[in-house]
Amino acid sequence: MSVQQMGDQMNWRHARIVSVLFVFVLAMPAAAATRQQEIDRLVTKYHQLRQFNGAVLVADEKGLVHKKGYGQANFEWQLPNTPDTKFRLGSITKQFTSMVIMQLVAEGKLQLEDKLSTHLPDYRKDTGERITISHLLNHTSGIPSYTSSPTFFANDSRDPYPVADFVKKFASGDLEFEPGTKWSYNNSGYFLLGAIIEKLTGMTYAQALQQRIFGPLGMKNSGYDVHAAVLPKRASGYQYGPAGLINAPYLDMGLPYAAGSLYSTVEDLYLWDRALYLDKLLPAPLKQQMFTPVMNQYAHGWSVRPITLNDAKTELATVSHTGGINGFSTLLIRVPERKELVVLLDNTSRGDKLLELAAGVLSILHGIAPQQPRQAIGEVVMAALDKASVAEAIARYKALKTTKAAEYDFSPVELNRTGYQLLGAGRVADAIAIFELNVEMFPSDGNAYDSLGEAYMVSGNKERAIANYRRSLELTPKNTNAVEMLKKLEERAHQAP
Repeated sequence: MSVQQMGDQMNWRHARIVSVLFVFVLAMPAAAATRQQEIDRLVTKYHQLRQFNGAVLVADEKGLVHKKGYGQANFEWQLPNTPDTKFRLGSITKQFTSMVIMQLVAEGKLQLEDKLSTHLPDYRKDTGERITISHLLNHTSGIPSYTSSPTFFANDSRDPYPVADFVKKFASGDLEFEPGTKWSYNNSGYFLLGAIIEKLTGMTYAQALQQRIFGPLGMKNSGYDVHAAVLPKRASGYQYGPAGLINAPYLDMGLPYAAGSLYSTVEDLYLWDRALYLDKLLPAPLKQQMFTPVMNQYAHGWSVRPITLNDAKTELATVSHTGGINGFSTLLIRVPERKELVVLLDNTSRGDKLLELAAGVLSILHGIAPQQPRQAIGEVVMAALDKASVAEAIARYKALKTTKAAEYDFSPVELNRTGYQLLGAGRVADAIAIFELNVEMFPSDGNAYDSLGEAYMVSGNKERAIANYRRSLELTPKNTNAVEMLKKLEERAHQAP
């Protein structure tokens, strides 16, 4: 073989290798684009069915996979959602509160086993000496949650309160159980953690988060949501009523406080997620402790539980949290082993669909065909109620369940939402009929009985309200709302002449 021939052969080989690499490089973005397009198609279907309206961000170990806004940030002005639209986070706030508390532990300013009254000496001693910081973080304190009070949203949620006054009035109730013995989701506990942060840092809660988290991470579109502030690109919050979308009720944002007052964007939450893989904010041992579940698969501001993908067999270990606050529903779900992230921020109160959507998105990331969304049967029932009697709407429901069950979402939450829309519109008799239907269709669903009990209570029928709350408690013994409502209803029954 001549030198020229050897050179030609080597050049050919080089050209072939380059060609193969070129094809490979082209194929990689194409595969990523296909995955991104599939996610976009799935989210678009949810949006078209009015089951999601907001912003989405999806990432894996290589970085961003998809980010996009869907629908309107403001329906009155027809302003679109974008990746930098600011949404209220609701209870996703808790993970930021937890981070600051753990930073204070790292700095030696408190310990997780410190008693509540050690840092809030004005708190009632009989309970404050029994509750630890850890109890507050993992919802095992036994303090009644102020948002569980049936009168809080109707009577108090629009009024501003100084932190100390709010603690005395709404976060100092008699214990529902001995601290550390049970788990009960608790916004009062996180309100108290905010008060402790202010005491130990000498800053407001908002300032502490800005200095300790948002500033260092470059989260320029995150902060404490103050209603009076002019905040560029802030989404408006909505919910569905009998006639369609309505503006969500006003809520004074001083009241969610360290339990749910923050706003952010999907882009900023991506920065937050990536920072959690580093030790920039917190030493690794304390970070591991923050993510270690204590009871009911709940750690310090994080839910730690598996999610099943749409092949009904693949399970992923996740850390996550949901959020719900007037007009907004949110979900941040992380798969630490693969550095996968799904952030869903919605401004039409469709929290019931977020976990289902996230499972579909994660399925796509894992090469599994996603489950497609179905039309909500509750919307069909509500549309029928606009033109016909409740009996005819119920007949329509039953006919579709018999003939087209696969085409609609017949989960119990659908009728439950419809019932509450009717209840909120003052159509109490219709609401009772729909809740009764839900109980008939799902006789083992404790929440269905709880909702029916509430409707009967609103109607003034105490006996039936008590009967349904009791049945709810039989099916779901941890239903603290049923316990509280039964106590109040039975007290009134004894007081009646």
